[in-house]
Amino acid sequence: MDFALTDEQRMLEETLTRLVADQVTPEQRRAMLETPVEGASQLWRTFAELGLLHMPFSEDVGGLGGDGTDLMIIMQALGRGLVPEAYLFGLVMPGQLLALCANPTQQERWLAPLLEGDHQLALAWQEQNARYDAFDISTQASQQEGQWQLNGRKDVVINLDNATATLVNAQLPSGKIGLFIVPANTQGTTVRSYRTMDDQRAGDLTLNNVTLPLENCLSEDAGDALAEVLALGRAALCAQAIGAMETACDQTLAYLKERRQFGLPLATFQSLQHRMVDMHLHLEQSRSMAILAATSLTLPADERDYKIAAAKAYCGESARFIAEQAIQLHGGMGMTDECYVAHYAKHLVMFDHYLGDSDYHLETVSERLDAA
Repeated sequence: MDFALTDEQRMLEETLTRLVADQVTPEQRRAMLETPVEGASQLWRTFAELGLLHMPFSEDVGGLGGDGTDLMIIMQALGRGLVPEAYLFGLVMPGQLLALCANPTQQERWLAPLLEGDHQLALAWQEQNARYDAFDISTQASQQEGQWQLNGRKDVVINLDNATATLVNAQLPSGKIGLFIVPANTQGTTVRSYRTMDDQRAGDLTLNNVTLPLENCLSEDAGDALAEVLALGRAALCAQAIGAMETACDQTLAYLKERRQFGLPLATFQSLQHRMVDMHLHLEQSRSMAILAATSLTLPADERDYKIAAAKAYCGESARFIAEQAIQLHGGMGMTDECYVAHYAKHLVMFDHYLGDSDYHLETVSERLDAA
């Protein structure tokens, strides 16, 4: 199979690589993280001008019709620079749910401005006792006097503070999964904000008798759409992790070439060379799995979920391995905030937990193999 990029894809990769190198240096990234959330950042507006916000969406909803490979290119570039913008969690995943579930009026209200960069959204699907299972839901929704009423709690909602509205899945009396859009500061919502270990803005969302008009229900049977979007998110995360692993390997090798011990560069010691080889083996094997995930998005649901689960599990294990090796080969300084590889290590450790960790996805693979 030919995995070579097209001319347009190579141009996209080169443009993004230059953009990230110019606008997301370590100092600029630290400044972005310290800046309070006040609408779209300059970098997000640049994304909009370049069409990156339209890229992952079909032409039917105003996008550019990008496929899994296009999204992989974007996410790899964002991973290389540890770009702090919530491209996946604030744009791609909630936007794709709107594209799949919303009617034209709802898309005009919420999706069109999202693609133009006028606002960002969030997706609240994870619950405390569900262990990454989006269909083990305690949040309840029911109709009361011509309106929807929601009660429950969602945890680790990425980009919650910066979202104009949040998409929430809930259990309906029919037994199906409903999908609702909850505007920010809706009466009855409580937000507890915090930062994840890798500096992502996140929060817990509590819904206490939240009342919504009927038009805020995007779907009363959103199970298949939610599964499709979670698969897309996991494939995109694998690609982002590849970018971060690449940079962690490059920074570690550069340090070994520069740092001297006993009058010689550390890179000349054979035992350390072997460890660098192991890091690159994990990187290249993970790259293959990320390509598998990106090219599996159009497969039937069972096969898609099986292959993407395998990719997410393997990339998660490799990410932790590369993070640990990068820290150890840098020595004590690798644990400091001033050593930039520490930020990549934290991101790679957290990557394994976003949208399901290795153990969770290995169970999915194991169940599929047992059934076969």
